[in-house]
Amino acid sequence: MNYLSAENLSKSTGERWLFKNITFGLSKGDKVALVGRNGTGKTSLMDVLAGLQTAEEGVISIRKEVRLGYLSQNPALDENQTVLDILFLGDSPLLQAIRSYEKALIDGSDQEISDAAEEMEAQKAWDYESKVKQVLGRLGVAEENFTKLIGQLSGGQRKRVALAKVLLEEPDLLILDEPTNHLDLEAIEWLENYLGTANTTLLLVTHDRYFLDRVCNEILELADGSIYRYKGNYSYFLERQSERYASEASSVDKAQNLLRKELEWMRRQPKARGTKAQYRIDAFYDLQDKANQGRKESNVELNIGMARLGSKIIELDHIKKAFGPLKSSRISNTFSGGENELVSLGKMALVNQRFWTF
Repeated sequence: MNYLSAENLSKSTGERWLFKNITFGLSKGDKVALVGRNGTGKTSLMDVLAGLQTAEEGVISIRKEVRLGYLSQNPALDENQTVLDILFLGDSPLLQAIRSYEKALIDGSDQEISDAAEEMEAQKAWDYESKVKQVLGRLGVAEENFTKLIGQLSGGQRKRVALAKVLLEEPDLLILDEPTNHLDLEAIEWLENYLGTANTTLLLVTHDRYFLDRVCNEILELADGSIYRYKGNYSYFLERQSERYASEASSVDKAQNLLRKELEWMRRQPKARGTKAQYRIDAFYDLQDKANQGRKESNVELNIGMARLGSKIIELDHIKKAFGPLKSSRISNTFSGGENELVSLGKMALVNQRFWTF
């Protein structure tokens, strides 16, 4: 069953096209990762799919009965609501059942209370509050923060609350933009298991390769304004991507060789160009665009064995630290890979952090 269809979508920043005429779909049960280099338009595409931005061209269709949940990079939450209040707001059938039952208890008839209780049972809503607290705890939101106003929380805590909200709503189609940001290792592992086993259709953006491999079984790559689909995990994607790069490089080489011949033809008798076949002139300019693709990427360093979707995470330059008479040596370094790395800085250490950028 097709949940979402995007047909011929195009989006620009005003100065350049982020993507042009891309088409893809999401079916029930798909768990898809959207990958691409920084600046290719991944977040803009997610916002367009969620209805927060509009595309210049194209059509998005979501099946009528499908409920969509979206976690943006910077979720907007009412700063005057408490954490628990935020998680009891929403239009999901479960939350509607809770509100109907509470209203019936205040001013409803016996029949209305009975009907509301039946709906609570159907939605399995009786233990919702305990489930809310459990999910918040799993995501690292301390119990003392449950009654705090959103405006009193840090940016990281707000993102965790927003993630908890979208998970608890249990939408049919879940779109997540960098869900592991601000999560510690324990929370990430819980989220991996939750999304990997949940009966939810998923589209996510993440720079965490390990998270991606454990949760998703399909890759959408946004590159050069186009979309490429790969049925498999991230390792499979890297293999197919390298093959595509090799094929594209070969095509560019052929185009450049042919361009030299066509250029000679175009330069012959320029005053009589009106007599030249127009279709061949048009084909020349198309060929020129294709041949120039190699020049556009000539300064881009690509490591086929390790595609870098992000940039370096931490750079240390001339760092020193002392504990009384004990001093560390001066350190300059950049971290860009590895799980659970331990980097000693004299007596200091970075433990249980993920520094990968692949």
